[in-house]
Amino acid sequence: MKVLAVNAGSSSLKFQVYEMPEEKVLISGLFERIGIDGSYTIKYQGEKNKKDVSLPTHKEAVQILIEELKNYHVVEDMAELKGVGHRVVHGGDKYADSVLITDEVVKVLEDLVPLAPLHNPANITVINVFRELVPEATQVAVFDTGFHQTMPIENYLYPVPYEWYEKYSVRKYGFHGTSHKYVSKRCQELLGKDDAKIIVCHIGNGGSISAIKDGKCIDTSMGLSPNAGIMMGTRAGDIDSSMILYMKNNAGMSVEEIDNALNKKSGLLGISGVSSDSRDIEDGVKEGNERCALAQKMYVRKIVNYIAQYYVLLGGADAICFTAGVGENSKGTRSDIISSLACLGIKIDPVKNDVRGEETLISTEDSTCKVYIIPTDEEVMIARDTYAFAQK
Repeated sequence: MKVLAVNAGSSSLKFQVYEMPEEKVLISGLFERIGIDGSYTIKYQGEKNKKDVSLPTHKEAVQILIEELKNYHVVEDMAELKGVGHRVVHGGDKYADSVLITDEVVKVLEDLVPLAPLHNPANITVINVFRELVPEATQVAVFDTGFHQTMPIENYLYPVPYEWYEKYSVRKYGFHGTSHKYVSKRCQELLGKDDAKIIVCHIGNGGSISAIKDGKCIDTSMGLSPNAGIMMGTRAGDIDSSMILYMKNNAGMSVEEIDNALNKKSGLLGISGVSSDSRDIEDGVKEGNERCALAQKMYVRKIVNYIAQYYVLLGGADAICFTAGVGENSKGTRSDIISSLACLGIKIDPVKNDVRGEETLISTEDSTCKVYIIPTDEEVMIARDTYAFAQK
């Protein structure tokens, strides 16, 4: 059975077509700079092909995607595509699991737009286009927030007036849930136990840390929005909320300008003044750039703080897992983080740690908990859930 996994961002669309249940990737690709100028890259049988093209909206990206599936003979007719799984950023507290997309589900996603104003509109557009152009396929929504819905109320509520939660749904939701679910499940398999206590560090340009016990999330660093928790590429993460009023009164900034700065001009970029990319920060550190060194120290500290917090929450940990762009590829950042946890008896082997993008155990034999690199695979999780619905 052929299943398409779709991951639509505010200005991008990533996809993979799988032959299920073998989970064999037949073709994959990425549409970028949608609404700006536009380009896309197709990867087929080990070869990449990039094209510049006009992509005014996500609809044009979907239309080209469908054309390319036929051009590469992945399908001869779109009726061969039995399922389309959509990564949806925000499902609020409505959806803890993936769901079959109906008109009612689309309406709920529209109601949730205020909670994800950049991403949910793009998700809805792509869903509607696929429902129109591939009406025979089973359409499934897989939620970024879903995995975190197992958090107990004392961990997801904020200490603000309770009616904010009752009337306006103000609470912690968490994100990157599909990644946290995949990595933690894979870690359980590596440990050979379902009742494991796992800390997953999904650190890329965006980043989040989760505490997972017995396969369920009990706390996570991102909150009402993705701009909470650790310092990220351009996001500030946790701040003193009084800063917003202070900057409004003293810098003459509007709330919208402040929000934009906290989301797009802060984090590694804001501190270093150089880049939001961890690789550029590490290069700057080697070159003696003091602000890059400061950004790296702050970045590591914020991550370590959450790991230590969740280590206590879990009552110890069986494993710490690194995933996503930085987690999978930066041996320096991994080393800095684990070195800061030495008081807990957690250690990594520098030889084992000298690896990029490979699943491997990097902790020493006498480490108090195991440390893994586990490359994430959100698309295969989307494909699995979609396949399950398409079989029904």
